Amino acid sequence: MKKLFNLVLGVMLAAVFTSANAAEYPGRPITFMTMTQPGAQIDRLTRGLSQRMSKILGQPINVKNVTGSHGTVMATELSKAKPDGYTLGVTSLTAYTYAPHHAKLIYKPEDFDYLTLVALNSSGFISKADKPWNTLKEAFAWHKKNNKAMVAMFHGADDRDALMRIAKKEGVKLSLIPSKGGPSVIKAVTGGHASVGYVGAILYKHVEAGSIKLIAAALGERLPPIPSVPTLREQGYDEQVEMIVALVAPKGLDPKAKAILIAAADKLAKDKETQNFITTNLLMRPVQWGEAHADNSVKEMYKTFGMQAKMK
Repeated sequence: MKKLFNLVLGVMLAAVFTSANAAEYPGRPITFMTMTQPGAQIDRLTRGLSQRMSKILGQPINVKNVTGSHGTVMATELSKAKPDGYTLGVTSLTAYTYAPHHAKLIYKPEDFDYLTLVALNSSGFISKADKPWNTLKEAFAWHKKNNKAMVAMFHGADDRDALMRIAKKEGVKLSLIPSKGGPSVIKAVTGGHASVGYVGAILYKHVEAGSIKLIAAALGERLPPIPSVPTLREQGYDEQVEMIVALVAPKGLDPKAKAILIAAADKLAKDKETQNFITTNLLMRPVQWGEAHADNSVKEMYKTFGMQAKMK
């Protein structure tokens, strides 16, 4: 009887302890992983969000840079993380919506919980300021006329493939170099190692400094700070590259932790200082926040990229 009593007591204490632990979330520091190297625009966004969310949650949020293979290395690590709310990712969604159609990966889009979109990274194709062309169209024409291969540094699989399709259309050979984020692209372009590069909103300060020039806006519209530069479509290419950034968690996130994280994200979505940081400081474009919108966006993007992949 005593053994049975001790067993029941042990089970009850374990249940109370487990419940207390769940109620205490977050009870220790959280880690935000990001796909870019330190100093890149998404890294700066991640650090800014971590500081602001840390104040809401009352726990430190550390940033871990996990670079490689256009975000798929980070996504792989995130997919293996315990879904307890202590490991999250701030990342471009192409690793979850585009890459699965073009690479053999251990994860699928449904292996994650998409808590919210946070920003659309303004992006475009750049060249060194002294290059003899002012648009991407002119850059391809120059390489074709001079019978030279275009050396281009890409950020992810989507902008890489867009360049490949354009190069095929223009009849120009392409030599591609992978990057670890915006700073590495800027360094390669300004150092003369790449004629063209794809980069996010980090481009603005370098354009202003006069070291590079924007030669094509990659979004569906021109970039407001540099309205004179045409989009890819305006230059005759049926292409659009969007770097949508989201807060992502491993699938099966603890319900209480998830509710607390979404509530914190909702506060940031309504916070004018946070939104000003994203749109004015980082020069990223605003997006609609919220879990439902993030889920729908991922499904739509995955479907669209899947249709594109079948047309190859």
